[in-house]
Amino acid sequence: MYKKFFEFYVTKTEPEKAHKLALQLIKNSFFLRNPFLKKDYKNLNQKILNMDFKSPIGLAAGFDKNAEVYNEIGKLGFGFAEIGTVTPESQYGNQKPRVFRLLEDNALINRLGFPNDGMIQIKTRMNKDSPKGICGVNIGPNKKNAKDIDDYVLCFDQFCEIASYITINISSPNTPGLRQQHKDENITKLIDELHLRRSEKSSKVPILFKISPDINDKEIDSLCRIFLDKKIDGLILTNTSISRDKNLYSVNKIEEGGLSGPPIENLSNSLIKEFYNRINKKFPIIGAGGVRDGKSAFEKIKSGASLIQLYTSLVYEGPFVASKINKELSSILKLNSIENISDAVGIDCN
Repeated sequence: MYKKFFEFYVTKTEPEKAHKLALQLIKNSFFLRNPFLKKDYKNLNQKILNMDFKSPIGLAAGFDKNAEVYNEIGKLGFGFAEIGTVTPESQYGNQKPRVFRLLEDNALINRLGFPNDGMIQIKTRMNKDSPKGICGVNIGPNKKNAKDIDDYVLCFDQFCEIASYITINISSPNTPGLRQQHKDENITKLIDELHLRRSEKSSKVPILFKISPDINDKEIDSLCRIFLDKKIDGLILTNTSISRDKNLYSVNKIEEGGLSGPPIENLSNSLIKEFYNRINKKFPIIGAGGVRDGKSAFEKIKSGASLIQLYTSLVYEGPFVASKINKELSSILKLNSIENISDAVGIDCN
């Protein structure tokens, strides 16, 4: 029964409507009580950024945009969740339709444009239901302020005391001008402003930067130099891509927006390796892009990611995907005589 329902949900239901149904299912479903979903695999335990991660698998921003199910997510086997992207003012985002399934490719294209309830309402919601696990908050600017940094500071002020970490989204392809923040002078100013604000508020919350996969070697070199010089806390690699694999099969491949899922897996892994080889283990990398099972998760780890995020595979594989990956990943480590997942980070590099 569940399988038939899920197949209908994936293939027949309009994507944004299906997303709302999925949120309701996670909020109210009895299967969250299954103790096997939260099984603790000791070889997956890590301490990163002074936080204890029971699983390296996290839910990426974009699913729980408005902070509705972050506590329930932990009951599904995820080691952490990330809400958002949150902007200072509520906004509708881009016009619909703006989410497209590429069923033949197990992929998605979205051009959502940060639809969310705004920082005040979301902060109020979180205050009423404090995070019980590791919960990051992904922040960004309103569309009209995409090239400025003030919106990041406003959101940082709201969430620095309640978030486990804060992600600075400078890489969504769906807000015009946002990726200009990758430029040397812009990213330098943004880092300085956020680090100063954190100091002024006597906060110790880690600040991570989420990077585009659509950057070249020169940009990678420049960003790594700045990140090392400024001693940032960590990176998320990568966001969705505007590039298109020529081997995509779905007719929806022509849609504008950010591509996610297996078609960007190799692009993401390649970028993770490039950054990992340059930063010399000075800060952790969270890898995202195409993770759907233990094997693909292990490839991300070997490429240099200490933690992993997913979203698209939740759509295609269902709510038990994190639990399944944990089991498979733990077994892969044992088969390779690797005591702990941290020992596998970056072993394919250099």
